[in-house]
Amino acid sequence: MELGAALAQMAGLVLSHETVDTALELVTSLAATTTAGTLGAAVTVVDEHGKRSRAASDRLVEQADALQYELDEGPCLTAWRTRELVRIDDTTTDARWPRWNDAAGQLGVRSVLSAPLLVTGESIGAMKVYSERPQHYGPHDEHVMRLLAAQAGILLANAQSLREARRLSRQLTGALVTRDAVGQATGVLLARGATGPQEAFGRLADAARRSGRSVADVAGALLAEVTSRNGGASAPD
Repeated sequence: MELGAALAQMAGLVLSHETVDTALELVTSLAATTTAGTLGAAVTVVDEHGKRSRAASDRLVEQADALQYELDEGPCLTAWRTRELVRIDDTTTDARWPRWNDAAGQLGVRSVLSAPLLVTGESIGAMKVYSERPQHYGPHDEHVMRLLAAQAGILLANAQSLREARRLSRQLTGALVTRDAVGQATGVLLARGATGPQEAFGRLADAARRSGRSVADVAGALLAEVTSRNGGASAPD
């Protein structure tokens, strides 16, 4: 697929978990086929869950990436940390990451090109290609990698935003349910003789403290008790 057309196709995707994974696979596939001699490509994501690879084109890429995470050094992690494109012309002579270069060389990796994934100035990972040929990547490849990394960064950032929105929605829904349950339980206690909402809530709080449960759990148990006694009827407001 022609590079411009592929980028346009990815930009128009309706976001979902499946489409993000598919688009990342397309990005890494494009990176892997941009130049002859590329062994494979992948995206490194760094977030609260740690460091991991996504859309790796083959097993060798996964192994080379795993070595970076294990040793905590290498071109991809450096690209992520410095927010700068990193190029290795030959792992057998490059001295910046001696342990990783040696291990990667044994896998057959000689050249590496890695571009950071930048979103509004924040680095969320890196994209990389590995080659079995020394001095394989040049200025044109760097330009292509920056374009592909920019698209991958947008896809991942949008996916993270969607997950955060869904998480906040679940929290809000839970908070509303809890508020309603506590409100109804307070009404039950008022009907049982509490002098006011403050005293009623105090009774719930005291019961929660004594039982080691949350106020919401105590309120829910009270409402379940009332519902059971009423033969399934709703608890009073």
